[in-house]
Amino acid sequence: MRPTETEIPDKRYFRIGEVSDIIGIEPYVLRYWETEFPRISPARSRSGQRLYRKRDIETILEIKDLLYEKRFTIAGAKQYLKEGQPFSLEQLRDELMAIKDLLS
Repeated sequence: MRPTETEIPDKRYFRIGEVSDIIGIEPYVLRYWETEFPRISPARSRSGQRLYRKRDIETILEIKDLLYEKRFTIAGAKQYLKEGQPFSLEQLRDELMAIKDLLS
């Protein structure tokens, strides 16, 4: 079940602008998420343009839900997608300590 009720058109491939419109986020965010989440893996056209499949869009919707609605960090969303569960308290403490060190 998708985290949102976003309607995905019935086509084989989508260009980055189409995905941006469907999801409601900017193309640069999609490109960044590709670097952070290996599950987003668009094919490439001969000219190098990204070609997203429906399953990529469903993954992006799940990531958007984790980050924007459930307020996960990037690391937390990666962990959740990898293991299907949120950080343990120990992992969360470690992440918070790392953030604290960066800020000081």
